[in-house]
Amino acid sequence: MSAIARQDPAPLRALDVCTQAANVVGSLLIVGLVLLIGADVLGRNLFAAPISGVPEMVKLSIVAIVFLQAPQALKAGRMTRSDALIDRINARFPKLGGAMETVFDLLAILVIGAIFYATYPIFIKSWVRNDFVGAAGDFTAPTWPVKLMILIGAALLLLQFFARIVRRYRSAQA
Repeated sequence: MSAIARQDPAPLRALDVCTQAANVVGSLLIVGLVLLIGADVLGRNLFAAPISGVPEMVKLSIVAIVFLQAPQALKAGRMTRSDALIDRINARFPKLGGAMETVFDLLAILVIGAIFYATYPIFIKSWVRNDFVGAAGDFTAPTWPVKLMILIGAALLLLQFFARIVRRYRSAQA
């Protein structure tokens, strides 16, 4: 842990703990999918008895995994992006580079906020109507847990973008 991270205020440390917890849940979902797919393949090939609902579970889980693990990827600096231009600007003009990164973070907050705003009513509808995927009588799974994971992941990602701004300006003052 860096010296700056150790000096983070309690809300940022709490955010990081929640972000790490979401990442762990996403990793556990990956392990669960690997086991489920492996069991399905074995059941299909050895016993001619596939597990019902595997495609639906995979489809739902992938979305949840992405949203649960994206905040930790951002915090750890592993979010996919092209750094060639910003690295050059930061090297020659650190204040301009910091300002550009802040604009990027603010735009990301707007985009993630729009995703959250658009997903919330979908989650509520899924919860109230008890929406499900699959075929009744064969396999069904509720969709609301995935919608909830999208909301949690989006909220954590939005807060991590905000935390990047706070940390950037705290380190500039140090």
